[in-house]
Amino acid sequence: MPVFAYRGLSADGRAVGGVIDADSARSARGKLREQGIFPTDLSQSAAAPTTRTATVRHFLRRRVPAAELALVTRQLATLLGAGLPLVDALTALAEQVHRPMLRAIFSQVRERVREGSALADALAMHGHVFSSLYVNMVRAGEAAGALEVVLARLADYSESQAEFVNKVRGALTYPIIMMIVAAGIVTFLMAYVVPQITSVFSQTAQALPTSTQVLLMISNTMAQYWLLLVIAALGLPVAAAAALRTNAGREFYDRWILRMPYIGPMVVKIVSARLARTLATLLSSGVQLLTALDAVRLLITNRTLAREIEKARDSIREGHGMATTLSRSGLFPPMLIEMIRIGERSGELEPMLERAADAYEREVASSLAQMTTLLEPMMTVVMAGIIVFMILAVLTPIFQLNQLAQ
Repeated sequence: MPVFAYRGLSADGRAVGGVIDADSARSARGKLREQGIFPTDLSQSAAAPTTRTATVRHFLRRRVPAAELALVTRQLATLLGAGLPLVDALTALAEQVHRPMLRAIFSQVRERVREGSALADALAMHGHVFSSLYVNMVRAGEAAGALEVVLARLADYSESQAEFVNKVRGALTYPIIMMIVAAGIVTFLMAYVVPQITSVFSQTAQALPTSTQVLLMISNTMAQYWLLLVIAALGLPVAAAAALRTNAGREFYDRWILRMPYIGPMVVKIVSARLARTLATLLSSGVQLLTALDAVRLLITNRTLAREIEKARDSIREGHGMATTLSRSGLFPPMLIEMIRIGERSGELEPMLERAADAYEREVASSLAQMTTLLEPMMTVVMAGIIVFMILAVLTPIFQLNQLAQ
């Protein structure tokens, strides 16, 4: 169905604008008049495809930042809490969001809700914007008659997850930038500066120290094969990314990353925090456990751990406990398993999961802070060692030449 962008006047004379689904321009004008809007300008969106499927695919190519989606969700919860009907709340939301893509999406969601579709079903049409977790929580809120409460809880969850991800990225950004800068400086020195300084050594018949010979070998290799090295530096990440797109490559990477010292346990803690927080949020919103585990499994990017969650879901369907199944894998932390076991026995699974999520998020933040604190002096020492090696490799033969000259 085509998408039309419109500008017009509301019944009280306010200027309004947005987008609307309609079969034709005439149908779009009729829909707007039914809503009490008198269009002054109506045009088919240039970016809009001519079919509903193409329209959805066009929007799915782009993602919405988690913080912005959390803000929009909170705004919708506030409008519903103020007593506005759902269609009116979606109309107000579509008018006040700044991102054109979101404005178009909420306009389409509003039209489907007006046609009788459930909000969760309308949101599910835009799966790359609204995750299965988001849709399932909205569906549970509609079923329980507490949509605004669930949306507020969903906004809290989205904000906490965005903050957690930003902490992880912030802790890793500085070391990565330092490594890139250090590699660039060393490459420049070895490929350009060192050959000019050491060119004088080739004019002497004196035997060079081992450190100087190693430095010259590395420098000459980089100077002669710099193009191949650049191609390799650019090609290896591309090849690795292509390999990760295959099932075998992804499986190998996910198993290998879990076996790495320090990094493997860190990944498990991050996954455990996300598992506990997401599962607690879904269960407290009224989502059934099996449905919640389906949504959680889709959020876990490590396939090895996601497979264990899938096994736990199947085990629960057969009548077994989740803690027992997770403990058999030997991958998840004992504290998480024990807290799940206690929650299952006491009937207080959601609070126990919340506590586990808080604990693991604190552990991850503390571990990342420690890692950053250790990486900075380690990188400084490594850089200093490289520079000292280069200085000694260059100055030692110069000192020897001066001694021979005397």
